[in-house]
Amino acid sequence: MKLFCLPFAGGTKRAYANWSRFANPSIEIEAIEIRGRGERFGQSFYQDITEAVDDIISIIKDRISNEPYALFGHSMGTLLIFELYYKLIAEGYHRPQHIFFSGRQSPIVRDNMFVNSSMPDGEFASKIIALGGIQEELSQSKELMAYYMPILKNDIRIMENYAFKERPTKIKCKISVLSGIDDKIDSEQQIVWADLCEQQSRSYYFTGGHFFINDHVEKIVNIIKSELLPELRGVL
Repeated sequence: MKLFCLPFAGGTKRAYANWSRFANPSIEIEAIEIRGRGERFGQSFYQDITEAVDDIISIIKDRISNEPYALFGHSMGTLLIFELYYKLIAEGYHRPQHIFFSGRQSPIVRDNMFVNSSMPDGEFASKIIALGGIQEELSQSKELMAYYMPILKNDIRIMENYAFKERPTKIKCKISVLSGIDDKIDSEQQIVWADLCEQQSRSYYFTGGHFFINDHVEKIVNIIKSELLPELRGVL
C-alpha cells in the first residue's frame, strides 16, 4: 500500500524523509513535492487550492490505479487531501483506504488562521517562529528568509482564500485525526473532522504544538501501521 504524504505550509517532501525507517515493508511512504519549493523550486506558485489539487492528481494518478493507497496531510496538507479526495472520486479513481488529517481543524471551522499573508515580514516571521515552523536562529539568515518567505506567504494566501463547500456525500473511507495538545492554531480543539466522515473516526493527541509531528515520528508511523495493516490484509 502506498501512503502519499502532503506537506504543511512552506514545507517540502523532506518533512517525511525519515518516516520510512519506522514503516512496515508493506507500506510505501511517498512524500509529494508540491510546486515552488524543494525539488520543484523555481516552478510557479499555485494560485489556489484547486490548482494545487490538479497538480497533485497529475503526479499520483498513475500510481493509484491498481493498488490500495492512503493519504496523510499536515496543516495545509489536510486541506489539500480533503479536496483531493473529492476530486479523485469525481474523476473516477477509487477512493483511498484511509485518510490521516493532522494538525488542523476541519475546514468547517472558520477564522482559524494564526497568521495572514498581508502581515509585514517581521511580524509574519515572528508568528511562524512561535508555531515552530522556522527555527529562530534560521530567521537571522537573510538568505534563508528570502527563500522561505515567498513560499510561506503564498501557501498562507491560498488557505486564506479557500472556501469550504459542503458536499452531498461524506467521506466514505476511514479517517484518523492527529492533533498537538498545545497547538496555537487550534487552541479551542474544534476538530470536528468526524462531521465530514461517514465512518467512525479516531483521534490521537500528542504533546507539543503545531509541529508535533517532528517530535513524534515513530509514534505517528506506528499509528499509521496499526490503522493500515488490517485494511491491507483485507484487500490482498
